[in-house]
Amino acid sequence: MRVCLMIEGQEGVSWEQWVALAQAAEGAGLDGLFRSDHYRSIVRGEPAGALDAWATLAGLAAVTSRIRLGTMVSPVTFRRVPVLAKMVTTVDHISGGRVELGLGAGWYESEHDAYGFAFPPLRERMNELDRQLAEIVRHWVDAPELQPKPLQRPHPPIIVGGTAKPRTVRAAVAHADEYNTVWPTVEEARERKRALDDAAVAAGRDPLRFSMMTGCVVAYDDAGLTERLTAFKALTGTEAPAIAGTVEEVVARLREYEAVGVERVMLQHLVHEDVAMVNVLGDVAAQLG
Repeated sequence: MRVCLMIEGQEGVSWEQWVALAQAAEGAGLDGLFRSDHYRSIVRGEPAGALDAWATLAGLAAVTSRIRLGTMVSPVTFRRVPVLAKMVTTVDHISGGRVELGLGAGWYESEHDAYGFAFPPLRERMNELDRQLAEIVRHWVDAPELQPKPLQRPHPPIIVGGTAKPRTVRAAVAHADEYNTVWPTVEEARERKRALDDAAVAAGRDPLRFSMMTGCVVAYDDAGLTERLTAFKALTGTEAPAIAGTVEEVVARLREYEAVGVERVMLQHLVHEDVAMVNVLGDVAAQLG
């Protein structure tokens, strides 16, 4: 199982913090750094906010050399297809072929209101997701007049996420390389993986890579874990994320997910000021690798 760092960029992450987190992730041997693509805070509230996801990733591409970089996920309501396709292509070139695009229908109505984005009903947003997925692939693979093409062939990996409901599974099987599911129990991960594999077989294509995103707090010992959980509770008002423990406990928990088909995990780190935890995640990744 490959381990990635997941940062909620809308929670007031400064540029200096982004650089520290990305370089820590690279130094710790993590597979990648993924970030949300929101414009307004969800957890911390005002005045926390977001630097733009794709502008941030372009900058991080220039100060890293190995880790994968991507969004989890960019909403189809934010950007027109030609702009998004060009942004991802640009980051692919800056990074030397390390970018991935997570794309979704969007859900956070408050940020749409605040920034003046249209927020149509879910059915229309899902239709737009289908349209944008197909059009982005056309920009990258076909359309010889649209240059330059991304460095990665046939194109940068595309990720679609959800809880394995038919509409997102259908979109992923038609256009994506990976399906990412959020906050699953082990049994839910097993069931969602089965639904995804069945849909891929029915469509006559190879299985998609199956990944998950979930919250994590990890430390080397119980004292360190208590300190981090205290900070997590102060921020979120909840006792612990879905996965919390010492390195050995977190590895054992992630092995359960690996056994039901999860190939990659994006571990959400909400207390982003705690860069030292990224190094602990590196030890988790080393044991799982």
